[in-house]
Amino acid sequence: MAIEHEFIRQVEKRWENAYWFSRMLINSDKYGGVGKENDLLVRIASALRLVKSENDKLDAKETLSLQKQSLKNILSERVKNSPTRQKRIEKLITDLEYQITSEDDMEVFLLTCENIMVPINNAIENIPNDDKEFTLSIAKAYLDLKGKDGVATVINLWDDLGARGCLTAERTEIVKAYATLRVFLDEKNKLNDDNKDLIKTAFVQEFERRAGQKRKGRAGGSLEDVTSFILRYFGIKSTSAPDHFQADIEIDNWVKTRNNWLIGISCKRTLRERWKQVSSANAEILSKFKIERLFHVVTYDEDLSDEKLALLGSHRHVFYLPDSSRRLQYASKHVGLKDYVRPISKFVEDIKEVIK
Repeated sequence: MAIEHEFIRQVEKRWENAYWFSRMLINSDKYGGVGKENDLLVRIASALRLVKSENDKLDAKETLSLQKQSLKNILSERVKNSPTRQKRIEKLITDLEYQITSEDDMEVFLLTCENIMVPINNAIENIPNDDKEFTLSIAKAYLDLKGKDGVATVINLWDDLGARGCLTAERTEIVKAYATLRVFLDEKNKLNDDNKDLIKTAFVQEFERRAGQKRKGRAGGSLEDVTSFILRYFGIKSTSAPDHFQADIEIDNWVKTRNNWLIGISCKRTLRERWKQVSSANAEILSKFKIERLFHVVTYDEDLSDEKLALLGSHRHVFYLPDSSRRLQYASKHVGLKDYVRPISKFVEDIKEVIK
């Protein structure tokens, strides 16, 4: 009974390696990231399967040795002109040598290449790199219908529309790729349900990890994109930043005023802890670089305390807040803060006023 239990444990461990092989193949820092190269993965799988089919008279041990040597040769050839990557590939070869000890292990490795890594690579490639393609037409429709009054709505919707569009694309790709994998596994009669689950979850976990990385790459750019879109829509030309301006502040766009000074425009969800960095761009520094004011479009403003508004406002910062904002209503009636806040619906109108 103990021997049978150990055998079952080894079988389960073998198919668990579908996940670990995928992690090894995609790891750039440690193993060179060959798992992102579909042509290489297909070449490896095809070559190793050919070795097995052409040497069916050899015993399993000899066939496995031939496959491992072929794998080593293919990987080494790929990086022979890349010394920095060569060490990582050598590490991959060494660790695969340790992990693949039987023809069943090799089968798991090949399945990982063909049925997990290649489909994931294709799916990730089909997911948009940014949110804009999902938002531009809808945003334009709002501005076409409402003009300047639609600016606040566009800014508030931009992130949600883009994120939802990209997540919908993710769902489409994973459903399609997962369905293909499921059909493939159902046709492999030697796999029980537990083994199939190990492979399926390896696929889903690796897909979500890769999709999450792509999500992070898209995050943060949306509000900068919407600012540029709004300026272009209303025919407001952006200009370059002043040379050598080094204050700790991120400005998305610059526009030139009628007196040849500059207005810096920043669009952020919230200032949060960055407000002290933003305050480093004080009035003296702004004057030095001929910056008249800095306009901040902030969509979530509950953290804009009186202290922040007073300090930054005194340094020529103006905050455009949602028209329905509680903070806007309060600050616009405050004798010491009213000059530092404006409704988002006035954003375009104010810019056109200073540039005409």
